[in-house]
Amino acid sequence: MNIDRIELFTVPPRWLFLKVTTDDGTFGWGEPIVEGKAATVAACVEEMADFLIGRPAGNIEDLFQVLFRGGFYRGGPILMSAIAGIEQALWDIKGKRLGVPVYELLGGAVREKMRVYAWIGGDDPKDVAQAALARKNEGYTAIKMNAGGAMEWIDTPQKVQEAAERVRAAREAVGWDFGIGIDYHGRVHKGYAKPLTRALEPYAPMFIEEPVLTENNEALVELSRHTSIPIATGERMFSRWDFKPLLQSGAVDILQPDLSHAGGIWECRKIAAMAEAYDVAFAPHCPLGPIALASCLQLDFCTPNAFIQEQSLGIHYNQGSDLLDYLADPAVFGYEDGFVHRPTAPGLGIQINEEKVREAAKAGHRWRNPVWRTADGNVAEW
Repeated sequence: MNIDRIELFTVPPRWLFLKVTTDDGTFGWGEPIVEGKAATVAACVEEMADFLIGRPAGNIEDLFQVLFRGGFYRGGPILMSAIAGIEQALWDIKGKRLGVPVYELLGGAVREKMRVYAWIGGDDPKDVAQAALARKNEGYTAIKMNAGGAMEWIDTPQKVQEAAERVRAAREAVGWDFGIGIDYHGRVHKGYAKPLTRALEPYAPMFIEEPVLTENNEALVELSRHTSIPIATGERMFSRWDFKPLLQSGAVDILQPDLSHAGGIWECRKIAAMAEAYDVAFAPHCPLGPIALASCLQLDFCTPNAFIQEQSLGIHYNQGSDLLDYLADPAVFGYEDGFVHRPTAPGLGIQINEEKVREAAKAGHRWRNPVWRTADGNVAEW
């Protein structure tokens, strides 16, 4: 069962799908993507094909080692996202070949259902109380929202109060038996993260996410001394070596690697095991498409310290196409009371509507994130 060919499909709203087919006709799907850099990642996958075609599809660890170590330069969002999509597709093939879900190949299930959360608001959240209550009425038990929009290096007390007021409104709408994650999105700098986080304390967020940029993770040590709110980060970290110093610092409570950015399912399972050894929870980042989410769920169901899963149904980025649109059977992600049940189909547990994917790829996309500026014209973090 050797790898025979790879195909890439750039599909709306901002995704890249990969199909890997073996010489016996078995195929698997992956989602190698850096949002806004789909063509760059696609070119990287095409280059990596030279090390894949004709190789045994089942030798996932060996192929990872070749792709990660064999090229001398390693790591970073482009290379690791390309590897991630390839690796997801290979696990899909292996599971289909053996007739079992991927989690059965990684130690078996540790739970029967997985909690998921939904997004509310956009990049500048408004009317959050109504939106939070609507999600609760849909059955969700947790949401995530942005802390705010563009931030100065040191911003005004008004911005702090506005953020606190939004979280207060959400908390009053949904009650205290409901999770509220607050995504700082790396928009906040070290000096401003402390007063902002202190202002959110009374409303008991489930976590604060990326309170500083990952290149400033050393600031989390001090921030963790100023707050009782769990600190989460990891979406812009790309291998277990990136996470090693963060875990050693003791400053993080929840790791959030993205399975389409951090090397794929097996690499992220290794990261989760490292986190477990430090008594740190695991909550994969996933504002992406159905293949990425399916990969996350396979990992969640065999990972004891995974406690909640992000998913992108109805997220503000999904304009024109949404999470379920490329699935042959959308019911596979049927959420019930804020949980998704354990998948039982082989491989990643989903069937992609290939005809729709091929048609959508004709249009493709050129999604780009906005570039924000502060009042004086300086570039701000998005």
